[in-house]
Amino acid sequence: MRINKFVAQATGLSRRAADRIIEEGRVAINRQATSPGDSVGDNDTVELDGQVISAAAEHLTIILNKPPGYVCSRAGQGSRTIYELLPPEYHRLKPAGRLDKESSGLLLLTDDGDLANRLTHPKYAKTKVYEVSLDKPLAALDKTKLEQGVKVDDYISRLQLSAIDNRTWQVSMSQGRNRQIRRSFAALGYTVEALRRDHFGPYSLDGLAAGKYRICYA
Repeated sequence: MRINKFVAQATGLSRRAADRIIEEGRVAINRQATSPGDSVGDNDTVELDGQVISAAAEHLTIILNKPPGYVCSRAGQGSRTIYELLPPEYHRLKPAGRLDKESSGLLLLTDDGDLANRLTHPKYAKTKVYEVSLDKPLAALDKTKLEQGVKVDDYISRLQLSAIDNRTWQVSMSQGRNRQIRRSFAALGYTVEALRRDHFGPYSLDGLAAGKYRICYA
């Protein structure tokens, strides 16, 4: 295993951050200075700042039902963070596909970088399903526009919609732009009053209560 991947798994840092601390000379293999391109064998000892570290033997992924009002970062800057809902041993996990502060629902956190990439990279086009409540009924013409595509910033946003009632819609999409659903409705004069993600690729909330989490075993 490459040393930067080993350090990332052991610490929860990104590969880039792992490269940086390796280049700073803070990481040693068998007490010898190392560089980002070096490899770690099964019998090697890795130290960070003089302390032995170990890569996780298996990856860990959890589903959190994020309540509104929590930010998906470790530094809340005055806001509550999702990590306040998790035990300390899970604070090394990183969100795979974020939700904005006022949105709720299914949030995946993982230490598996390959899984995170498969879930979030545009080429994999994973479907995400949301329940969205609007400030007013959605006109039939506007529904058609959203499904055919509306211009948001520098891209065309396309949503698939199914009515729950005249102000509440199930919204499906495979794109993943920042605040895409809110911005798409806003482009046509609507305000999203509530947004909850229920499905992300093969993962589902499946009755998980708000503020609670469960481990994904597959």
